[in-house]
Amino acid sequence: MHRSSPMDSSGGPPLCFPNLNSSCRRLLRPTSQTVVLYTLLASISLLTVVLNLLVVISISHFRQLNTSTNTLLLSLAVSDLLVGLLVMPIEGLYYIETCWLLGRLMCALSPYLSYCLISVSLGSMVLISVDRYIAICDPLLYSSKITVNRVKLSVCVCWACSLLYNGCILMEHIGWPDRFSSCHGECVVFISRALGTIDLFFSFLGPCALMFVLYMRVFVVAVSQVRIIRSQAAVRAAPAAKKSELKAARTLGILIAVFLMCFCPYYYPSFAGDDTSMSLPYYALFSWIMLTNSCVNPVIYALFYPWFRRAIRLIVTLRILQPHSRDALYPP
Repeated sequence: MHRSSPMDSSGGPPLCFPNLNSSCRRLLRPTSQTVVLYTLLASISLLTVVLNLLVVISISHFRQLNTSTNTLLLSLAVSDLLVGLLVMPIEGLYYIETCWLLGRLMCALSPYLSYCLISVSLGSMVLISVDRYIAICDPLLYSSKITVNRVKLSVCVCWACSLLYNGCILMEHIGWPDRFSSCHGECVVFISRALGTIDLFFSFLGPCALMFVLYMRVFVVAVSQVRIIRSQAAVRAAPAAKKSELKAARTLGILIAVFLMCFCPYYYPSFAGDDTSMSLPYYALFSWIMLTNSCVNPVIYALFYPWFRRAIRLIVTLRILQPHSRDALYPP
C-alpha cells in the first residue's frame, strides 16, 4: 500500500507541488515505511536534544563542574544540541519526503547552519586536545596557562571563525540557493572540487592531523606517568591527581576516536576527488552517520564520567531546584 498523493497530468509519479509545472517528482513510499522513518527521526532527534541538554544543565548549574575542560565540553554539547534540534529534523524531512518543502530561504540557511555546527564540533575537539596535551605534558603550568576565561574566549573565537569560514565556503549557495536545482522542490548544495579540496584540508585533515600528533604525545607521556604512579604506590595524593588526569585524557581520546569514525565517511567525496553535492546517492547515509555523533557524545560522558551520572540523578529528581544545589554534586 502506498500513501495517496496527487498525480501529475500525465499519470506519472506524484509531484512535490502539483500546481507547478516545474515541480520535482516525489518518490512514493509505503505508509508503514513512512511511519517508521518519522518515528525513528523523532526518537533520534529527541534523544539527542535531551542527552545534550542534560550535559548543558550539568556543566552550567553545578559550580564544581565550571572547569576549563568542561567549558569545552559545554561548547561541544551546545553544538550537538542544535544539531538534534534543528539539523536532524530538516535533514530527515527532506529525505523522507524526497522533496524540499521549506522554501528558498531555508534552502540557503539550512546547509550553512549544518556546516557551521560541524566546524564548531571539530574546533571544540581540537581545543579539547590542546587542553589535555597541556594538562598531561606540562601540568605545572596548566593552571596558569589554561584558565576558564581564556577557554571561554577560545570558544567564542571558534564559533566566530566557523560562522565566517563557512559563510565564505557557501557564499555562492547562500546568494543563489536554487542555482543547481533542476526543478521546484529540490535543494542542491554544490561545492566545486577546488573548494572541496581546500575545505578538506582546513576543516578536516589539518585539525585531525593536529589532534593525532597531540594525542600521540599525550599517550607517550601518559605511559611514563603510569609507571611513575606504580612506583610511588606509597604516595597517595599525587598519584590520585595524576590518575584523574590520565582518566580524563583517555575518555577524551575515546570521544575523538568516535568523532573521527563518524565524520570520515562524510568527507569521502572529497577524498575520492568528487564534487560535493547533496544529490550524491550516498550523501544521505554518510550525512546521518555524521549526525549520530551528536547523540553518541553524551552516551560516552555517561559511560566514563561519574560526575555526569550523578548530575543526571540530581536533575531528574529535581534536586537542582533546592537551595544551594549548585554545590550539591560533591558536597563538602
